[in-house]
Amino acid sequence: MTQQQLTAITTITATLELVTGLRIGAGDGEMHIGGVDNTVIKHPHTQSPYIPGSSLKGKMRSLLEWRSGAVKEEALGWKDFERASGSVQAEVKRILQLFGISGDAKLGIEDITTIGPTRISFWDCSLNKEWEARVREDNFSLTEIKSENRINRISGVAEHPRQTERVPAGAQFDFRLSVKKLAGDSDALLTTVLQGLKLLELDSVGGSGSRGYGKVRFVNLQIDGADAQARLDATKPFQ
Repeated sequence: MTQQQLTAITTITATLELVTGLRIGAGDGEMHIGGVDNTVIKHPHTQSPYIPGSSLKGKMRSLLEWRSGAVKEEALGWKDFERASGSVQAEVKRILQLFGISGDAKLGIEDITTIGPTRISFWDCSLNKEWEARVREDNFSLTEIKSENRINRISGVAEHPRQTERVPAGAQFDFRLSVKKLAGDSDALLTTVLQGLKLLELDSVGGSGSRGYGKVRFVNLQIDGADAQARLDATKPFQ
């Protein structure tokens, strides 16, 4: 049986900076005449926008699963690990170790210990306090309203106008995640995490990424308080 001893918890922090406007929907329950069609999620007390950790975790896992070549409609699970082989199986195992297996999976103790507990934990990303203070002091808005419409391909006329709220480019958020290390874990898990962060930079976060929304970058990245920005910048997610 694989030893299940927690030996360390690695913390990764960074400033998550928006390169383009970001939209993560609030799931409005009602519409108001003359109001914005699609609002962004905000803290219920301060009304400041934030990035849910679940959004980052879900997008990173999805990108890593696509990269593995084993992606399917549902998140990868134990059966996908069993069916895979070679380098694909090794990558699927790292994904399951980091992000976990559905509780619906009926596994024996040996199978459970092969993967172990979920290693990675994401925090919600609040606006950087200094950046938010500067914006508020200058009487600028923390969000922007972008008008969109659909173009009729035949007539060339703009139709169905709508207004979408976004957090503007340049906004800065405090990013943090932690990675548990168990006895027997290799450094490959941390490397996979950094590759996942690089994939987020190459792709997008939130909605409408194909229309240019949600391009981000990580700056001032640190691992356990030590500067690791150069390590992230040198990461090649497809090697």
